[in-house]
Amino acid sequence: MRRASKTDNVTNHSRRSAGEALASERPCVAARFAESPLLMSGRLFPTALIAALACLAACGDARTPATSATPSCAPLTMQTTADIPAGRVDRGAFLFEPEESVGGAGEVAAFNIDVHEVTNAQYAAFVAATGYVTVAERKGPDGAPLGGAVFDRSQARWRIDSAAQWRRPEGAGSDIRGRERHPVVMVAYEDALAYATWAGRRLPTENEWERAARGDAPAPASREAEAYDGNGAPRANTWQGVFPFKDAGEDGFAGSAPVGCFPAGPHGLHDMAGNVWEWTSDRFTGGERFDAARRDTSPARVIKGGSHLCSRNFCARYRSGSRQPGDESLGMSHIGFRTVADVSEDAAEP
Repeated sequence: MRRASKTDNVTNHSRRSAGEALASERPCVAARFAESPLLMSGRLFPTALIAALACLAACGDARTPATSATPSCAPLTMQTTADIPAGRVDRGAFLFEPEESVGGAGEVAAFNIDVHEVTNAQYAAFVAATGYVTVAERKGPDGAPLGGAVFDRSQARWRIDSAAQWRRPEGAGSDIRGRERHPVVMVAYEDALAYATWAGRRLPTENEWERAARGDAPAPASREAEAYDGNGAPRANTWQGVFPFKDAGEDGFAGSAPVGCFPAGPHGLHDMAGNVWEWTSDRFTGGERFDAARRDTSPARVIKGGSHLCSRNFCARYRSGSRQPGDESLGMSHIGFRTVADVSEDAAEP
């Protein structure tokens, strides 16, 4: 199941350019590559701040991953999907980033959405039934797998890893044993779309995603209202501490969390803030498109929700009104998805 050569050329260019950029840097100054909106979707670091963080990394334990004990998550007993009634979505007046001026407003028909992100177990069932091969597993011109982008917490940097794929989300030596309930990652846009089609569903539009996240309400006036409670305690899986060097793990996780471990939102949906970014079907327009790892012509889709790599000092896009571009052709260790289906308006009435 190969894509057209034009797409393959873009894909190979993205991986080659990103790999060369990463290989040219020492780990202690890797924060410079984090300027890419694609590879961690955040506000640009001023040069002085990057230098300061690089010095912090050189101190040694500043890059030590969080060691907080992982809390036990209750068994998933909720419904697997939820009906969302028709209505209007309106992001509201509070915009924090340039790209937020696009989308997030309009009428939305009734639909049905997954209560949680698609898990490794669910994706494994799809692959077992169909024999599907993801983009990351397919071979490039050099005969090696195309792989994907992995954020290495021990080195505080991104890398392109040919061994990375959905079964090995951190590359060689990693696996998903014991993580069957974690959201599947390392899935490019077409990999998510293939699963949705197999399941008789589709990927949500950006407006559907936002309506599911907060119903009739506008996006909150605070960046943190959907990721932290009124006392500042985490209610989503994000990064607590100075990204990319220290995750304090105050939410109980360093990396992705099993789905459904955090409180549900207005429609009973889990992890609409944090954990992993989620693909939508909308093409990305608006905001910064520059990225050192790819041409501006690389196709991008809107991703929503933020991830476990979003911190107060970088990204901070764990808000339903936030949005970022995701390179369609690249699987990443912090992007997953959930699916939707059309329903009649009567069926979706509360």
